[in-house]
Parts: sequence; C-alpha cells; structure tokens
Amino acid sequence: MYDFAVFWDWMAFAVRWLHVITAIAWIGSSFYFIALDLGLNRNIPGPADGEEWQVHGGGFYHIQKYLVAPEQMPDHLTWFKWESYATWLSGAALLMIVYWVGGELYLIDAQKADLALWQGILISAASLTVGWLVYDFLCKSGLGERPTLLMVLLFVLLVAMGWGYNQIFTGRAMMLHLGAFTATIMTANVFFIIMPNQRIVVDDLQNGRTPDPKYGKIAKLRSTHNNYLTLPVVFLMLSNHYPLAFATEYNWIIASLVFLMGVTIRHYFNTRHARTGNPTWTWLVTALLFLAIIWLSTAPMYKPLEEAEAQPLTSYEERFASAEGFEEAHDVVLGRCSMCHAREPVWEGILWAPKGVLLETEADIARNAKQIYLQAGVSHAMPPANVTYMEPEDRDAIIRWVRNAGL
Repeated sequence: MYDFAVFWDWMAFAVRWLHVITAIAWIGSSFYFIALDLGLNRNIPGPADGEEWQVHGGGFYHIQKYLVAPEQMPDHLTWFKWESYATWLSGAALLMIVYWVGGELYLIDAQKADLALWQGILISAASLTVGWLVYDFLCKSGLGERPTLLMVLLFVLLVAMGWGYNQIFTGRAMMLHLGAFTATIMTANVFFIIMPNQRIVVDDLQNGRTPDPKYGKIAKLRSTHNNYLTLPVVFLMLSNHYPLAFATEYNWIIASLVFLMGVTIRHYFNTRHARTGNPTWTWLVTALLFLAIIWLSTAPMYKPLEEAEAQPLTSYEERFASAEGFEEAHDVVLGRCSMCHAREPVWEGILWAPKGVLLETEADIARNAKQIYLQAGVSHAMPPANVTYMEPEDRDAIIRWVRNAGL
C-alpha cells in the first residue's frame, strides 16, 4: 500500500510537467500573436490589414493579416486551440490530484470553515463554472462596447473571488484556485467564443458569403483579456512554492495586486510592440506594487506555538499520530527538522519555515506525514545536504511509522 504514495507523487509530477509544457506552448503563441498584431505595418496597399517581415532561425518570414479573411480560403490553415485546451485539462487533472485527493491536507482550512471534504471539492468545482458564467454575461452585455469599464469589473470579480476563496480554503488553495478560476475564463474564451467565431467566418468564406466583422471584434476582445490575465495566472500557479505569498492573512490582497502588476507589465510590452510609445512609468508602478506585496507578506503568518498545541487532532492527523512507531519518528523529526520548520526557526538565515511546513507539534508532524515520508524517508531530499546528520536508522524509523499508518 505504501508504494502507492510513491506512485501517486510521480503521477503528480508527470501531470505537472505536462501542464507546464502545454502552458509554455499556449502562453508562447499568445504572446507572439499579440506582439505580431500590434507590430504590423498597416501603411501598405492591398486588401491585407497589415504585414510584417521577420527573421528567425536563419530564415525570413513574410506575414500578412486580413481583418476579416482573405477572398479565398487557403488549403492549409493552422488553428491555435489545442495549446489552450491541453493546458486547462492538465491543470484540472493536477488540481484533482493535489487538492481533491489530498484535500485533508491542502484544500480546506478547518479553522476557517467547518466543511466536509466533499463539500470543499464541490465548492472548488462549482466556483470555476460560476466564474465563467458571470464573466461571459458581463462581456455579452452592453459592457462589451466599453472595454475599460469591463476590465475594471473583471478585476472586481477576481478580487471578490480571492476574498471568498480565502474564507474557506487554505492560503495555498486560495491562490491556486484563483489562478484556476482565471485560467478557466481564458480557456473558455477560446473554446466558447474565439474558436466558434472563427469557424463562422471560415464557413461564410467557403459558402461564398461575406463574413461579418463583428465576429472578429468579439474574439479580439476576449483575446485581449487573455493577454492581460496570463502573467497573474503564472504567478498564482507558482505561489504554492512560496509561503510568503500564500501563508499570510493578506494573501488575497497580494493576489489582487498581482493582477494590477499583470496590467502594468503587459501595457508596457503592448505599447512597445505597437510602436506607440515607451511608457517607462509602468516600471515604477510595477515596482511599487511589488514592494507593497513584500510589505503585506511580513504580516504574522502563524499562531503562537501554545495556541497551536491546543488545537485538537483531525481524523486524518489522528490516523498517523496513533500509528505504531509515531513516538520514535516524532523524536527524529523534532531533532532533525524542527529547527527550520518552526514558527520561529532557530537555524541561522531561516526566517520562515521552508514552504510553510511546520514540524513542531504532534499535529504538525501527523499532518505532514506523507511529505515527511517522501522527503526524508524514501528519498534524502531533507534535510538539505543532510546538514542535521540524519542517520539511516532515522529514515527507517520514519518509513516504518508511515507504513504502519497504512499510507
């Protein structure tokens, strides 16, 4: 049974790898086409909306854009859609592996909401769907003709969702779900709006009809939203590795400021690509926003040790705390790991517990049994460089304890 934990960790790694690869493909093509569209030379005669000459890899590329479509449909037409779909599907699988199957540890914060795991999973899944429906309604209303106001309302929606997630989920899950919420909007834009509109244009051309420019305009609006949301989504997906981002009471405000940073950064590059200016003021605004995030992250992140000890064990924690060998493993972890993984670390240079993992109390150690098993039992990842001289028999004690618990 214990081998399943190792297999499952490798499965999570494989899905994460796939997610990163597909995200690179999607973000790369998105950034490229935004830069291409903004940089087109439109002072040319002919039916094309603009053209661009580019050089890469020893060759020259001549690219032309048609505002609606060319007079005749080419035989070979490349559609950009699977990058988006594969990114969302792999991300959804990773969400299920880490935050649904591992929900006792990563999803619900029992001190925030007294929910069963199935209730947390239901909220997790439903929120992604509801978010898209609200956003899509706003875009299809008259606000579609007022893009700036629409972007402001979208920002308000994202802030509200971040706050709402933080009332239920752990800080780590809040950040991840807000990223998934945003990514769902982006992929749904491609699947429900951009691609169907492009198919309508192609069908009109193939049947001798003149395509309606409105379909391209609608798709352009959604594509622009995707462009400005991309960088914040990347930040939110990376945040689970940095407790200074997720393990603070102001994490939802930090996430909100990240969305503003995404706007200032993309505004700079979009303006430069369009050759309409050099808005260096965005550098200062971005730096100030980041300094604000750093300041917010220094708020007290953990309760005092005495208060933490008073918390009763959950059923998940009790399973490991009552397993044979826990006392021996508990002593090993306290002696080899707790000097860094503490509410007030004593190891020089360590100001906060790495990854936000605390290993001081029985509840701490029982809660993190799986990671202790994988990081310090079957592998030698922890302690780093074995700086606390964990002996082979110490690792064996950890392995015996977790296996006895039936992980």
